[in-house]
Amino acid sequence: MSEIELDSQSKQEIVEQVQKYLHDELQIELGGFDAQFLVDFFAEHLGCYYYNQGLADALKAFEGKIEEFSDLVFQLEKETGSSGRA
Repeated sequence: MSEIELDSQSKQEIVEQVQKYLHDELQIELGGFDAQFLVDFFAEHLGCYYYNQGLADALKAFEGKIEEFSDLVFQLEKETGSSGRA
């Protein structure tokens, strides 16, 4: 599997959110470099769990749509003669 990378703007927003959280909730001042290192650490070690859950959620949604399409296809079937043959 290839490495998952965020665009620089998204990554910067996450870094800023981490800095704000640490400051507001834990009264920890963290510089941009350290915050980026922390974000990279979490992405490397925890990101795969969220990614895999996202894939599982997408697959579940896809399977639900396939079931809906199957029902729609069966609704299109024409009634056949009394012998049960098409």
